[in-house]
Amino acid sequence: MKIRLTKVGKRFNREWIFRNLDFEFHSERSYAITGPNGSGKSTLLQIIAGATTFNEGDIQYFLADKKINAENVYTNISIAAPYLELVEEMTLMEFLQFHSSLKSWLPSVDSKKIISIINLEEAAQKQIRYFSSGMKQRVKLAQAIFSNVPVVLLDEPCTNLDEEGIILYKTLVNDHCKNRLLIVSSNDTQEYDFCEENISINKYKKKSNNSNHDYI
Repeated sequence: MKIRLTKVGKRFNREWIFRNLDFEFHSERSYAITGPNGSGKSTLLQIIAGATTFNEGDIQYFLADKKINAENVYTNISIAAPYLELVEEMTLMEFLQFHSSLKSWLPSVDSKKIISIINLEEAAQKQIRYFSSGMKQRVKLAQAIFSNVPVVLLDEPCTNLDEEGIILYKTLVNDHCKNRLLIVSSNDTQEYDFCEENISINKYKKKSNNSNHDYI
């Protein structure tokens, strides 16, 4: 999978979050999008996922050198982020089985095995609403990383994780993301220290001015 961003810019109201972002992401590589809180890292990740619109520029997606239509991009991408909610009325097993009906799991796993890998066997039949924040984060990571898609996007992946959870996160990435395109959005080094390339969002900041063409 290849994702090409050309002169991409995003603004909120009259303020540009970033502009003129040129970058190309390639399969079997890992990338970190870094910058301080509020800098636009999560916004950029959502734009790449096709979940948020951008104001200028172009994004193209290619699978085996064949261009993918924008409306079909979601079938090739999974994402985990603190602001994305789980279906808390479901038990863990119900949620994973529901998710697998939308996006299949990697060939090496099924819902039962995933629960074992993330060490939540005792909570398999428990409603997610009763999970701790750390347990929920494990589930969010699992549904993203174990989905059988070529692109995995992770936004602040260690949110709410304890030391054991962070070790699990790095194991999941090492064992299941090497042959895919992985993009991590974070300002915490331990979440992306394995990434091969680092894209600093600050490089694409542009101060606004009173020129009308900046806002049209």
